[in-house]
Amino acid sequence: MPAANYPDMMNAILVEEFGGPEVLKMKNVPTPKPEPGQAIIKIKAFGINHAEMHMRRGEWAESMPIIGIECVGLIVACPGGEFAIGTPVGALMGGLGRTINGSYAEYTSAPVGNVAKLGETEEDLKKLGLTWEQAAVIPETDATAWTVLFRNLEVKAGQSLLIRGATSSFGRAAINLAAQEGVVVTATTRNADRFEDLKGLGAKGVLIEGPGLSDRLEGNTKFDAVLELVGNSTLLDSLKTVRRGGRLCLSGFLGGLAPISDFNPLLQMASGVHFSFFDSFVFGSPEFPLSDVPLKDILVMVAEKRFKAEPARVWRFEEGEVQEAHRVMEGSKAGGKMVVVVR
Repeated sequence: MPAANYPDMMNAILVEEFGGPEVLKMKNVPTPKPEPGQAIIKIKAFGINHAEMHMRRGEWAESMPIIGIECVGLIVACPGGEFAIGTPVGALMGGLGRTINGSYAEYTSAPVGNVAKLGETEEDLKKLGLTWEQAAVIPETDATAWTVLFRNLEVKAGQSLLIRGATSSFGRAAINLAAQEGVVVTATTRNADRFEDLKGLGAKGVLIEGPGLSDRLEGNTKFDAVLELVGNSTLLDSLKTVRRGGRLCLSGFLGGLAPISDFNPLLQMASGVHFSFFDSFVFGSPEFPLSDVPLKDILVMVAEKRFKAEPARVWRFEEGEVQEAHRVMEGSKAGGKMVVVVR
């Protein structure tokens, strides 16, 4: 399949040494070349994720000079013909930012199994009334939230769900998706000023996040499912909040990456509780095809105002802007999904 015309060189934000946000530097580098099994994407916007903060710091097991695990944009080359030139797509994981250069750039190359169509042409997004920055909120966050909710936790209408760390972009997407299916959501946040915001997303109840949450639940409440996004620091407490036969999924580390120092299932895990983990790095594998996730349906819900997916902050693709976005993320001041628009 022929490629669209695109330049030999591009601007990209690179991490050439690990450290704080100031190590993110704009450079002019070669544009990726098309290879079988890959699609070249002209990036229109990309999301900012906590994984990239850890990559920038050198805390991730693997990372590339160009970080960034997701993007939305247009296909400009696809040697295998899986996508037509000009197709609007979302791409996530598949080694982006980790084993292959990622999305903090004007162009990227992604495995076709980690690319999903958002329509037939760019005009389809315009007809829905969606901007690229709105579309950029969706790929990584909602694909992960959907998989955790409906595959790992298997939540259903009428069931009760506790989401710890609900003001994160992941938590907000999970509230939206679960509430759409009639799940009764209780959310946690460290800030009481966020209560009404989370209820507006679909949460029926909101609690202050903090140590010993299980002891503060009225009437020793137990949930059908718990989505743990704070991480290892609250995991043992969360296990106490799940009913017999219920499920807990660990899928976030907002509280940091420090391991649990002393976990004894014999003493600390309730009998009959199902505990699982989900890492979005598996997307694109045979067990977790991206095609399993209804991203186009989610976009339609956003367009129809049934699903709230507005970016919390929109940044320009400039060195100083991306550095500041990382400072906001480190300070836990984003208040939702931040995106960068590439003009």
